[in-house]
Amino acid sequence: MHARLRVVTNRGLLWSALLALWVSAPAEAGHLYCCADEQGKQVCGDILPQACRGRAYREIGLSGQTVRRVEAPLTPEQLAQQAAEAVRRKEQEAADKEQQRKDQALLATYGSEKDIEAVYIRSVQEANQSIKEAEDKIAEIRQRRKKFENEAEFYKKQPMPAEVSKGLRVADQEIKAQDSIIEFKKNDLESFRIKYEEERRHFRTLSKRPR
Repeated sequence: MHARLRVVTNRGLLWSALLALWVSAPAEAGHLYCCADEQGKQVCGDILPQACRGRAYREIGLSGQTVRRVEAPLTPEQLAQQAAEAVRRKEQEAADKEQQRKDQALLATYGSEKDIEAVYIRSVQEANQSIKEAEDKIAEIRQRRKKFENEAEFYKKQPMPAEVSKGLRVADQEIKAQDSIIEFKKNDLESFRIKYEEERRHFRTLSKRPR
C-alpha cells in the first residue's frame, strides 16, 4: 500500500485534507499520521510520511482526535543530559537513604538531649585526661633529658660519648611523640564540640517529627 500524502500550509485546510485521505484510503486504514516538516508545514499520511521520520508526530483516529503522540528521538546531547540526570537522581536517592539510616541510628542511640550531652562531657573528660597524661610524660622526659644535658656540658670541646648523644636524641623523639598526642587530642576536643552541637540540633528536629 502506498502512502497518501498531503502537505497542509493553512491550518484551516487540515481537516479537508484529512477527510480526503480517509475517503480515498482503503477500509483497513484507520489512522493518519501528521507532523511538522523542516519548513514547519503540516504533513499527513495514512502511513508515516518520510518527512515525519525522526521527528515528533501525532496519530489521528477516525474521530479526528489525536489518539497518540510520539516524541522525536533524543539528540546525543539530550541523551547525555538524561544519563547525567539519572546518575544524579541515583546518587541523591543513595544520599537520602544514608541520611535516613543515620537519623534512625541517632534516635536509637539517644533517648534525650541530655544523653547526647552526657556522651559529649565524657568524651571531653577522656581527651583532657589524655592531654594531661602526655604533658606529665613530657615533664618526666625533660627531667631525664636534663641529666644528659648536664653530661654534655663536659664535652663541649671533645667528642660526646655515644650514650649521651643517644640519650638526648631519644628524649627529643619521645617529646615530639607526646606533642603529637596533645595536638591530636586538642583537635578531638573541637571535633567533639562540633559533633555535639550538630547531633543535639538534629536530634531536636527529629524528635519534633511525627512518628
